[in-house]
Amino acid sequence: MITSDTPRHQGLRKRLAEGLKIKGIRDERILEAIATVPRHVFIDSSFINFAYKDQAFPIGAGQTISQPYTVAFQTQLLDVQPLMKVLEVGTGSGYQAAILCELKAKVYTIERQRELYIKANQLLPELGYNPAFFLGDGYKGLPTYGPFDRIIITAGATAIPEELLDQLVVGGKMVVPVGPGDQQTMLLIQKTGQDEYSTEKHGTFVFVPMLKGIVN
Repeated sequence: MITSDTPRHQGLRKRLAEGLKIKGIRDERILEAIATVPRHVFIDSSFINFAYKDQAFPIGAGQTISQPYTVAFQTQLLDVQPLMKVLEVGTGSGYQAAILCELKAKVYTIERQRELYIKANQLLPELGYNPAFFLGDGYKGLPTYGPFDRIIITAGATAIPEELLDQLVVGGKMVVPVGPGDQQTMLLIQKTGQDEYSTEKHGTFVFVPMLKGIVN
């Protein structure tokens, strides 16, 4: 059973969206999605009073729900349009997938931690969001379901995942934080030809590491 969504929660979300606009998020559709998705239901009850602060929080299995600014920033770089096929690598709490669903994308989301996969699989449909869920190794992506117009990676990769580049359409975009250790550089990669890519750097962020394999 999901926690109720009160007028207070709705007001806090609106204030959060206004704060993100001040921080540089320009896409009104993303701000509207942030103001719509009830972030508090994705968070452990012990953190629920802080759900609309612009911070990351633990969600179990050693993972976190990214801070709203990071979610909005990655989503803005991704430039999602309605009906695009979007692959999200790292379902986590399901919050990013919900934001993508609000943008009317066809969302495919993959998670390696069974505990988180099960939780998100139960929660998102209760909220009216129905992405395609997969338990699997994010480094391998979903070649059977590709190619994708957009790919978003919500964990820190040590290098650009080659198998995922292969699953992009020509003209498609991938947003991925890349770097060793605690800090990553946010990359926007555009596939300009069959084996041709352009890469832009968009600042440094902190993510949990992107790991291989499945955790049961």
